[in-house]
Amino acid sequence: MTLPPSSTTSALYNEPAHEGATGTGAVPIRSEVPLADTWDLTRLYPDLASWEADFQEIKERYPKVEEYRGRLGESAQTVADCLEFEKAIDLKIERLYHFANLRVSEDSTNNEALTLETRLRGMLTELMAAFSFVTPELQAIDDATFDAWLEEPVLADWKIRLRKIRRMKPHVLSESEERLLALSSHSLHGHQQTFSQLTNVDMQFGELEDADGTKQPLTQSSFIGFLESSHPDVRRRAFHQFYDEFESHAYTLSSTFAGSIRADVFSARARNFGSALEASLFPDAITVDIYENLLATVHEYLPALHDYYELRRQLLGLDEMHHYDCYVPLIKDQKTDYSFDAAIDLVCDALHPLGNEYVDNLREGLRNGRWVDRYENKGKRSGAFSSSSYGNPPFILMNYKRQVFGDVYTLAHEAGHSMHTWYSQRKQPYQNYDYPIFLAEVASTFNEELLTHDLLKKNEDPKFRAMVINRQIDDIRGTLFRQTMFAEFERDAHALEESGDGLTLEGVRAVYRKLLDAYFGPKFVIDDQLELECLRIPHFYSSFYVYKYATGVSAAVALSERVLKGGDSERQDYLTFLESGGSRFPLDTLQLAGVDLSQPDPIRATLELFKTRVAELQALLKTF
Repeated sequence: MTLPPSSTTSALYNEPAHEGATGTGAVPIRSEVPLADTWDLTRLYPDLASWEADFQEIKERYPKVEEYRGRLGESAQTVADCLEFEKAIDLKIERLYHFANLRVSEDSTNNEALTLETRLRGMLTELMAAFSFVTPELQAIDDATFDAWLEEPVLADWKIRLRKIRRMKPHVLSESEERLLALSSHSLHGHQQTFSQLTNVDMQFGELEDADGTKQPLTQSSFIGFLESSHPDVRRRAFHQFYDEFESHAYTLSSTFAGSIRADVFSARARNFGSALEASLFPDAITVDIYENLLATVHEYLPALHDYYELRRQLLGLDEMHHYDCYVPLIKDQKTDYSFDAAIDLVCDALHPLGNEYVDNLREGLRNGRWVDRYENKGKRSGAFSSSSYGNPPFILMNYKRQVFGDVYTLAHEAGHSMHTWYSQRKQPYQNYDYPIFLAEVASTFNEELLTHDLLKKNEDPKFRAMVINRQIDDIRGTLFRQTMFAEFERDAHALEESGDGLTLEGVRAVYRKLLDAYFGPKFVIDDQLELECLRIPHFYSSFYVYKYATGVSAAVALSERVLKGGDSERQDYLTFLESGGSRFPLDTLQLAGVDLSQPDPIRATLELFKTRVAELQALLKTF
């Protein structure tokens, strides 16, 4: 039984407000949002009755899997029949889950949607238990027979999937043990839902006066917007008011986080892995050495990052540099105002090196296909993500704000995920289409790189160029440096639990504080409340996710340069990468596209680009 894939989420929080919001900054409730600004979930189910019909059909049908129990060693045909039965169930489960998850994401106060998701999660536990015999029985087939069956035509479409399953043989348990793990899955992985409900619904951050004295709501979504204020006092007050709320829930959050870590460690040990990190990397055929190499390479360049923070302090005219000063644009008086349709044009124009098929289908989906839920409303999940199910549109959640230039980049980022899915679905069967997150973050960041290139090519204004270059610097800072710091924290937090010391609030804060000191440098002032940041990052509840942003941006920089400097062959190599879906292991797919992430070269090249862009920014700033 395959769990529905998780939404591909954006690395950074994006600050949204409804594009048609009033000057008071009021956030509308869901029913007040115009239909044209929302995604069209009727493409999944026209009404709740249709969802309910599929739910009941699966509930009645899945017990028939018992007909295959104890029989998978009979023949290749029996294996194929069982896998096709499982696939038919999976296809509908994925669609059911996709619909329920999107409904909750658009409004987490919607009890009807929460009920759908809860019911489905309960049935997923039953399904995983019912299908838990499949993998152990496949692993019990002797090697000679298994290899011979793989060559039979009846299993041609399943060869890739079966080889991946077989690779997991040392970590697959007995049938009864697999059933127990399946039954415990819902309980072991409920921490992410608890975290989401607490931070997106229960926690209230109040209102904050902006520089004009106007009170604006402080939310998960608007927080970064306040930190982009040119007024230091607004940034400082926003930071402390925001983290005051996290401080008041610190013990609950730390307990939730610790529970998530313990679940990871339990699962890794149950499956005979040496560590939770090893268990997480193994399915993608990524070694611990590659993970550690990322951390070590980034550490070599920390002095360059510290120099950039000092440059920021000087340019902003500050006596001391705090974390809440890291997001304010360095280029003053550079106002932007892009409607959502204008953002679509900017993104699609920048992606023309990928050809008409890519651009035309993307433009249609964004503009007329209602792929995107565009603006913030009360109860809506913060940030952005792209999510799809097989044969259905790749839906995008955003919290778009027209005055926030970064939201244009967020659209490009999520469009990269969506078109990756679009191509993969058209070239791969269901069992091979779901690409790993390791590859997803390449496609999304690749689009951001093309957008930067296009904007710099078309604009000669020094201030605008400085703004774009500053953005790229901060993107690399946020995606390579910052996500690597997060990756190091995840490694250390799991290691702390694995050592037997346990995770207390004080212990977690101490681990994070050590990393804050290392990554921000000796001249940076670390506010004690920043230690709580490690408890508010949603990705920490999906273990060892964040390092993929760092490797992703490194691969994206290399591939974007290859496409921009190349011709039809290089473009086709990239499109083939998108079409490959999950049909190969990630490093193999990237090597075919033209980049080798088993070596530190792409990471070093991106870090050198960071240094180059900082020098370019300094030179530009002298011209105005």
